[in-house]
Amino acid sequence: MRTTGMGRSLAALVALAAVSGCTAQAVDAHGNTQGSTQGGTHGSTRGKTPPSASKTDRSATPGDDKPSGASPSAAPKVLWSRGDKGNDVREVQARLHQVAWLIPAPTGTYDTPTVDAVKGFQGKRGLPRTGELDAVTWQRLRGMTHKPAAWELYPYGGQPAARPDPRCMTGRVLCVSKTSRTLRWMIDGRTVSEMDVRFGSQYTPTREGVFSVYFKSRYHVSTIYHTSMPYAMFFSGGQAVHYSPDFAARGYYGASHGCVNVRDEGKIAALFAQVRDGDKVVVYW
Repeated sequence: MRTTGMGRSLAALVALAAVSGCTAQAVDAHGNTQGSTQGGTHGSTRGKTPPSASKTDRSATPGDDKPSGASPSAAPKVLWSRGDKGNDVREVQARLHQVAWLIPAPTGTYDTPTVDAVKGFQGKRGLPRTGELDAVTWQRLRGMTHKPAAWELYPYGGQPAARPDPRCMTGRVLCVSKTSRTLRWMIDGRTVSEMDVRFGSQYTPTREGVFSVYFKSRYHVSTIYHTSMPYAMFFSGGQAVHYSPDFAARGYYGASHGCVNVRDEGKIAALFAQVRDGDKVVVYW
């Protein structure tokens, strides 16, 4: 009888093990720097509420592979698809760019290149090649990428200008925001024009503070790097605001040697004609 009881106990343990399960989820945490083609989730971005869906009846948190109450065979909810627009789509495009499926810069519009990129991403991972960004595809994409920085969302400019620094509100000022990477030309608190700018790298940083334009040179050539610096307006040592054809071509995938680069030649030509020696320059975060 004792042997039979032990056998029954052993059978019960085997049955319990058969119905109990444990799954492991791999976490991709490479800690790549910005601009890399693949990377883990940085800091506390993993697990945060992702961008809100842009279509009606898309209230489920992106990453959920099924709506609440759906049958196991139900197709995952579509979050974004062709024709959608907004910051959420811009983030999707930036993440697709990180893993080299989307080459063009983010536009904020779910267009044909985005559809093709999503199809390629889905096919590589054995998912249905719909071209629509559904919850399962979004979950896989988020797991392989990091939350895009502002420069990744607007790699060629176009980011809304930041609020002017209080020091920009009086007089004639070149008001330069490192946060939004924009320059406002302001006169007595009024914005006359705005333009995209970029700065030096971590090894050649653009100085911050309040300066004055002390020298202008329309056809300037750098004596250190022997490169053209059209429409140069010097404000701190060798650092100047000037047009950069490299910025126009490469966007924020490059950097200056400390100057404030402008990408729109027409805008800086007009600015150069208006700025005078002695005008204030404010560079701030």
